[in-house]
Amino acid sequence: MSATLPPAPAPAPSEPRAYTAEEKRHRVFAIMAASSGNLVEWFDFYVYAFSALYFAPAFFPKSDPTAQLLNTAGVFAAGFLMRPIGGWLFGRIADRVGRKASLLISVAMMCGGSLVIACLPTYAQIGAWAPLLLLVCRLFQGLSVGGEYGTTATYMSEVALRGQRGFFSSFQYVTLIGGQLLAVLVIVVLETVLDEAELKAWGWRIPFVIGAISAVVALMLRRTLHETQSESSRTNKEAGTIGGLFRHHKAAFFTVLGYTAGGSLIFYTFTTYMQKYLVNTVGLPIKTTSYVMTCALFLYMCMQPVFGALSDRIGRRTNMLLFGALGALTTVPILTALQHVTSPVLAFVLIVVALAIVSFYTSISGIVKAEMFPPEVRALGVGLAYAVANAIFGGSAEYVALGLKSIGHESAFFWYVTAMMVLAFVVSLRLPRQASYLHHDH
Repeated sequence: MSATLPPAPAPAPSEPRAYTAEEKRHRVFAIMAASSGNLVEWFDFYVYAFSALYFAPAFFPKSDPTAQLLNTAGVFAAGFLMRPIGGWLFGRIADRVGRKASLLISVAMMCGGSLVIACLPTYAQIGAWAPLLLLVCRLFQGLSVGGEYGTTATYMSEVALRGQRGFFSSFQYVTLIGGQLLAVLVIVVLETVLDEAELKAWGWRIPFVIGAISAVVALMLRRTLHETQSESSRTNKEAGTIGGLFRHHKAAFFTVLGYTAGGSLIFYTFTTYMQKYLVNTVGLPIKTTSYVMTCALFLYMCMQPVFGALSDRIGRRTNMLLFGALGALTTVPILTALQHVTSPVLAFVLIVVALAIVSFYTSISGIVKAEMFPPEVRALGVGLAYAVANAIFGGSAEYVALGLKSIGHESAFFWYVTAMMVLAFVVSLRLPRQASYLHHDH
């Protein structure tokens, strides 16, 4: 009588295979290629804001109320409506077609938008068509930048080297801040070379040409990327669907939404709103404020890899808990201290301290979200949660702050940011201590 032998026990899980030198080079190059597109996207997006002072009269003459309304509608639609739509659309493309396809379409749309703006005829030449076409370009750019975050965060987290994912993923915010700084630099150089009349006549078009050319370079770099998503993940029936996301990962989505709300709010408070705060509340001269913020943002950009590497040592959850706790404890003291500052150096130090605290979040913003979702809904989960929270809480930061100031309750804004930091801390308690979906990828 023969008996079948019991199956051999499965081998104990071994350490992941070490990367070869060539694999490391490929992955580092992929991070650079993905980052370059992110930098260009944000450069193009910020250039519009920084050069609007010069081109606004050419498109939105005060004599035409319709043109003025188009201006208001364009800013609102691009900033608030298009980002969540972009997060959903590009998240779906990335999860169903592939990360690479989504990254290519996103940067191509931004390139096209910038190129068209650079060549647009003015109101004097084609009437109300000019602001309408500008609005359409701006909507395309809003859609593009809304989709860029989720796909880039997903791709960079998947391609980053094991054990160093926090460090490499931090370059998403390095390039985001870098895009803003480069936009400022281009405008400053143009203001030095050209006079105001030349800038209003034709000089404002130059940054958009630079943005379009840079986007072509980024497009060529992104064409070399390899796909990180498996065929089985793309063909999963729930890949890139809202139903698939909310059926199995609703808790993860709302966790990401919760800490992104606080993260976006404090990020905009100490970056874009801070310039106005230093002028209107602190009373520093505009030029001095520009120097303070440019230096602070440069230092903030340099902090990202440091805090990203820290998360590889102490864990994403610890980073996020430190962010929430320190943000809740220091926001009111820092903003209150800034009200009474007379020295630009002291203002700079206080802002850098605040940005260091924000760096606990921004350095790992992409990876900490990507680790919450499986590959088939990762880009959608990251992109949509970010875009919704960013539009509601980040995009409104300036309006809430200025609105409360106008009715004599500016300090209420400080407590609003603090409350959102408490929420970020509480939500971060839900984060896993170690295991994640990305832990099993690649």
